[in-house]
Amino acid sequence: MSLPRFMIAAPASGSGKTLITCGILQALVDRGMKVASFKCGPDYIDPMFHSRVIGARSKNLDAFFCNDDTLRYLFARSADGMDISVIEGVMGFYDGIATASTEASSYDVSEKIGAPVILMIDCKGTSISCIPVINGFLKFRKNSIRGVILNQMSERTYKELKPAIERETGTEVLGYVPKVTDLLLESRHLGLVLPNEIEGLKAKLSELAKLLENTVDIDRIIEIAGHAPDIKVNVPVIKKLREKIRIAVAQDDAFCFTYEDNLELLAQCGAEIVGFSPLTDSKLPEGIKGLVLSGGYPEMHAEALSKNSSMLDDIRSKLDGGMPCMAECGGFMYLHEELEDHEHKFWPMVGYIKGKTFNTRRLTRFGYVTLVPGNGQMLPENSSIKGHEFHYWDSESCGQDWTAEKTSGKKYTCIHGSDRVIAGFPHIYYYSNPDLPYSFLLACRKYVA
Repeated sequence: MSLPRFMIAAPASGSGKTLITCGILQALVDRGMKVASFKCGPDYIDPMFHSRVIGARSKNLDAFFCNDDTLRYLFARSADGMDISVIEGVMGFYDGIATASTEASSYDVSEKIGAPVILMIDCKGTSISCIPVINGFLKFRKNSIRGVILNQMSERTYKELKPAIERETGTEVLGYVPKVTDLLLESRHLGLVLPNEIEGLKAKLSELAKLLENTVDIDRIIEIAGHAPDIKVNVPVIKKLREKIRIAVAQDDAFCFTYEDNLELLAQCGAEIVGFSPLTDSKLPEGIKGLVLSGGYPEMHAEALSKNSSMLDDIRSKLDGGMPCMAECGGFMYLHEELEDHEHKFWPMVGYIKGKTFNTRRLTRFGYVTLVPGNGQMLPENSSIKGHEFHYWDSESCGQDWTAEKTSGKKYTCIHGSDRVIAGFPHIYYYSNPDLPYSFLLACRKYVA
């Protein structure tokens, strides 16, 4: 398949990848192009910013979560029929799942899907010193870097530096981005604030796109993307139910961390997905046979969630009555008896899981995990599925029905599980074991209200 594509990467986190990616996405959309976007790694929030620009769901590409064939399939499925695909890297270009590894890095993803790379260099406080940085990235590994963009640089410095960089490194300089003072993507404990929290985001990104049209060679980037090699795709075999099973999925400002590919796989296996809001709806949707509670920011909305007592009662009653449920991170916190909010006040929640969740004020068990269920779980014992933990809150009762193994080899128990429930902190990626959504729907099919 011929799928025009390119990746925007950087030497380190905090270089401005998301802002510049969104600006380029907006410029492409403003040109009338059909655009797909992707984010390397497990991040939920950056794709939300992409989606605001392109008007469609952005996807994750993670080389730890799935094998090479599945990675290429997931990319091609969304890129097919688009004029161009833009992939935002994660962390530093070569940074992988371990300190001294490039495995599952942006570099790894770029090689596996054959994506040309535009390296964005943060030039704040430097000028010619960026040349050895660029040379180092070009020479460290055989790679697909095809050009660089210089961020936080003045026009005067750029005009002097561009020919020197091209002479010394042999790579194209595709433009520069001056310091942008009126659009900062602010952060909180789990990353960037959400797109709907930034006033006038769409207008600001439109202004950024106009700026980039003048300072970055968008035409040349499109040309580079068009020379990406053809990609071979093998479609995975997915188990499917013949009938549709109605599944409620929490979707609001409190529960918004959901991998789009998870929902698509769940639907492919036979789910009829019905969105609902634990914040504003009084009860669960009618006729459902299963419940998915995704991660998000319940601690930011604890008072509203707690005061919606009819929803709390309905969820608790349904789970006590045997309704299958998958809850992760924020959704798992919501199922507890009490939740500490960001102002350190505890609020009553569903009460299905005994105990409290509380703010540790530090990242807890952060990183990739391989999860192995014990006996009597939704997946067979000694099978496995992959996920990721990223949370500052912890629980008095994290569960002990599954075993998690980090990439360092460290193991710990987690998850409240059974043949109908998976509830714990890890965010699970379904395509790492497609039997999970299928098994969940089998359990849902057996449920009788």
